[in-house]
Formats: sequence, structure tokens, C-alpha cells
Amino acid sequence: MQNQSKDPLHGITLQKVVETLVNYYGFDTLGELIPIKCFISNPSVKSSLTFLRKTDWARKKVEELYIKTLLKLS
Repeated sequence: MQNQSKDPLHGITLQKVVETLVNYYGFDTLGELIPIKCFISNPSVKSSLTFLRKTDWARKKVEELYIKTLLKLS
């Protein structure tokens, strides 16, 4: 038997997380839910990834929102 990870983010890239949230919410709503500059001021997936890779607390908030969004979709 294989051990499967219980982590819902296992195997999911940060880029996939951000793209999924942007496609579902759009940058306007995403900026309201997580008020960080990379989602509010001239947002793009690329600039968001650059910021989130350097900023652990912001990445954690984005990952938490992604998990909550997955629960809504399932």
C-alpha cells in the first residue's frame, strides 16, 4: 500500500494555487479577501508569485484561502 499525503497542497505548485484563486475570484475580490499589495496595486500572477515566494505569512494566507475554496468547490 502507498502512503498518501493528507496535505491538500501536496503536489500543487504555488503558481497553480494563485492561478486557481485568480480564475475563481479575480484580483479585485482576491485583494479584498487578502489585502496585500500584489493583489491590489497593478496585480499579475508573476508579481504575486515573486512576493509570495519571499513572504511566508502572505503565502500561508493564500494557501489557506485555496484550501477553503477547494472545500466550496467539492
